[in-house]
Amino acid sequence: MEEVNQVGVDTSMTTLQAFNRCLLALGRLARERGAAEFIADGLQAFRQLVPFASAWWGEMSTSVASAPPQSWMHGRIDLPDSFAGEWQQSAGSDRFSHDTLSRPGEVIRVSGFGDPHIEVEAFARRHDLYHPMCITFELPESGLMFFVCLYRGAEATAFSDAEAGLFSAFCDHLLQLWRFQVQDMIRVDTGNGASDFGVARRDGDLLYIGAGLCALIQRELPGWNGSTLPAEVIAQLSRAPCVMRLGRSALTLSPNAEHVILSLETQPQGVVLAPRERTVAMLFAAGHSYKEIAKILALSPATVRTYLRNCYLQLGVKSKVELGSVLRSPGSPA
Repeated sequence: MEEVNQVGVDTSMTTLQAFNRCLLALGRLARERGAAEFIADGLQAFRQLVPFASAWWGEMSTSVASAPPQSWMHGRIDLPDSFAGEWQQSAGSDRFSHDTLSRPGEVIRVSGFGDPHIEVEAFARRHDLYHPMCITFELPESGLMFFVCLYRGAEATAFSDAEAGLFSAFCDHLLQLWRFQVQDMIRVDTGNGASDFGVARRDGDLLYIGAGLCALIQRELPGWNGSTLPAEVIAQLSRAPCVMRLGRSALTLSPNAEHVILSLETQPQGVVLAPRERTVAMLFAAGHSYKEIAKILALSPATVRTYLRNCYLQLGVKSKVELGSVLRSPGSPA
């Protein structure tokens, strides 16, 4: 009996050591890799500890009476480009997705091709999603849900209780480090909300998006279904920094290394800022310094100061905090 107990202790210690190495690798990835690769590379590191055949992750809205759940930003490992679009066709009938979205923070596991909805079962069989394991988290700052789902095929064993525990602990760290990366890029404290922001690669693939920005794009550019920015917005990415109009709102595009930060602003009534002035104001309110703005826009620091002075006068504000507040407030007086 003592020998059996010792084997159990040794196995637990080996697993703990492997998990610690996985977390250390995740921390290094957060420093060395951009947000575009961080989640994928992090899950590949976790794959050495808990093997899986494929993975899917991203941001999703929950189901409402008028619409099924929708994936707005996603990434994948060993799944086809069409995966999210295929899933969306029967998303409203997917019981597994409903369960995971309604029980945030819990690891949900099932096994088998037993969904009563024929399209859902056909989708699972097509991609050999015999053993799914998923966890979702609420993202109050974005208004959406963050999810990570791992899959094993019919020839593999189901995810065990121990593997589910490791998955839950790992995803806690993965989500926190990803949120820190996004927060650093948009320069907004996630506790204050980032519903009107987005982060995209230069090719238009989304790395983060808030519910407010989702709703506006969907309203102003009908037919958009997430994950990749609409063609009208992608066409402007190479011009960043710039401002484009979406209905009554302004979408500021700011370069950030290989990414572009999208910031939604509503023009206060009675105030008309020149496009260059508005871009300077948006960048300054987002946390950029005079020198950074001058470098980004190829202006002199003196010109940046002049533009900001004009914005302060026209908007009737006296500080950076007031400037950001007025620019984001719909219907605010001049």
